[in-house]
Amino acid sequence: MARSISRRRFLAVSAATAAAAATPNAVWSNKSGSQVILGEGEHRYEVHHDWAKLPKPFTWQTTHNVAVDAEQRLYVIHEGREELKDHPSIFVFDQQGKLIRSFGSQFQGGGHGIEVRREGSQEFLYVCAYQQVKAFAKLTLEGEVVWLQHAPMESGVYAEGEDTKPERKWGPDRFLPTNFAFLDDGGFLLADGYGSYYIHRFDKEGKWQSCFGGPGEGNGKFKTPHGIWIDRRDDEPRVVICDRAHNTLQHLTLDGKHLATQEGFGLPANVDSRGELLLVPELKARITLLGKDNQVVAQLGMDVDKVNANKGLRTRPQDWEDGRFVHPHDACFGAEGDIYVAEWVATGRISRLKRLG
Repeated sequence: MARSISRRRFLAVSAATAAAAATPNAVWSNKSGSQVILGEGEHRYEVHHDWAKLPKPFTWQTTHNVAVDAEQRLYVIHEGREELKDHPSIFVFDQQGKLIRSFGSQFQGGGHGIEVRREGSQEFLYVCAYQQVKAFAKLTLEGEVVWLQHAPMESGVYAEGEDTKPERKWGPDRFLPTNFAFLDDGGFLLADGYGSYYIHRFDKEGKWQSCFGGPGEGNGKFKTPHGIWIDRRDDEPRVVICDRAHNTLQHLTLDGKHLATQEGFGLPANVDSRGELLLVPELKARITLLGKDNQVVAQLGMDVDKVNANKGLRTRPQDWEDGRFVHPHDACFGAEGDIYVAEWVATGRISRLKRLG
């Protein structure tokens, strides 16, 4: 009975798109005309684009993901360029957007997913990288490597050598991890979002346990399962998968049994949560907030028509508008409900949406 009730809580495309259509993407300047405000009511945010700035000699090389630790320091990973082997791929900023430290040159050319996890009295970074790097790792907050791994060959889904001699090859038998979700038992799920399309389960020591999903068109099958999150808003936690190329969120049990599919998104890239809110950055130019029963309560910075009409907009910052997003690739909440957004744009862009509601 509990599972039946949970299924009904998730809404299909008609309800999701109807709510989206009814939710205004309000943008206006404040009284001084110096700042842009997004949203309405309790979901109002003051926009600060390029909030996190890199001092010389560092440069952004396509920003990808963001995470916040207990001290409200922001961790940003960018893809980086393979030939710049000494350039960091991970940057840490204080609450004023000032760079504190940088590290992670081993992920340069493939930096992608990053999450902060508390384990006992200590916090750790979990990082994954694609392209030629094809690895996932656990680090201290200062960048010291606890462990680093490549493809889980025991899963039986990867080509020979994918764990020992990874090459810049894509395909269903390749390992191109994108993001993590953390389990209450200390283990974690890892989404192979660009490779096999499987979701792998590991124990708290980082040992492979099982997998589910894989490529396909039906429920519980994926096409670019790019983002992953554990939704704990109900008594029964469930996995949320951003099935990006299908433009959906899929909701599953922790062992991968399909519960429901929610449509109406534009290349959803990742998920975060705070209270009753789910935060969904979409590569198609907007940030969506889902409330109770997964109703759309706000869509921020929406500029879908412009992005659709302007191929290559990600490479032309002179054409970007304040209060409008190009390609949100990841977003996360701060402690006070602020939202940090990383965009998949050539020059990199990290925005802070300061909560006003």
